Amino acid sequence: MSTVAIIGAGELGGAIAQALAARDRVARVLLVDVAGSVAAGKALDVQQMGAVAGFHTRLDGTDDPSRVAGCAACVVADRSGRTSSEWQGEEGLAMLMRLAPYLGDAPVLFAGAFQADLLLAAVRDVRMARRRAIGSSPEAFRSAVTAIVCIEARCSPREVALTVLGAQGRFVVPWSEASIGGYGLERVLSQVQLTRIEARAARLWPPGASTLGTAAARVTEALLESSRATHSVLAVLSGEFDVKDRVGALPVLLAPHGIAHKRVPSLSTRERVLLETSLG
Repeated sequence: MSTVAIIGAGELGGAIAQALAARDRVARVLLVDVAGSVAAGKALDVQQMGAVAGFHTRLDGTDDPSRVAGCAACVVADRSGRTSSEWQGEEGLAMLMRLAPYLGDAPVLFAGAFQADLLLAAVRDVRMARRRAIGSSPEAFRSAVTAIVCIEARCSPREVALTVLGAQGRFVVPWSEASIGGYGLERVLSQVQLTRIEARAARLWPPGASTLGTAAARVTEALLESSRATHSVLAVLSGEFDVKDRVGALPVLLAPHGIAHKRVPSLSTRERVLLETSLG
């Protein structure tokens, strides 16, 4: 039985649990939070939705980090409380150190909008394999940009194909690689429309908890199912775009062990300059 562990039962953690359960492709979701009663209550709340929504995913909540042992994937979210906060900084690193002995080779997904530094620390300080440390926030941003493109082009999201590159919060969309209905996006939209989209996209960060949670659920499922679809994720770069040992977004193929293949798209001169600026 595949289990996905979610570290943190805050607003983001609850959104991830609900999205995973509703899609009904994971057998069990385990919410882990220092406030065990909050985690258990949130798990029960989502579980009870199953009778109405028609899903069969089992949900549990606990304050015991050792129960992540044997999970197929671990998602780092946010802590519960009056104002939930993403796992970050020294506290986030200490949490990863505590979890590491129980995770085995399971991939670790960082779902938050501000966890790039923690992802890097997982590789650098916890000695996690690069392929195992993945950030899903670029998928949330890609979804938001896709929605704007659909408004301008008056099309379905299924027809839009685009990717996201660069540093978290300073993402770059390579429009020369994007398409709508199989046609190059720059051929379908006018320059005025594209300029309008870029201006609006700059104000889309950070996404809300629901968007981040849905993106994390989609990436988690792609990991477990070895999806053949490409996803934009954060990873520690190993020479891609001539950058090493920094966190950046790029399109990848995923498998149960983590990142199976990275794809480096061709960029126009303008896009490369923007990407270099984004990555510092």
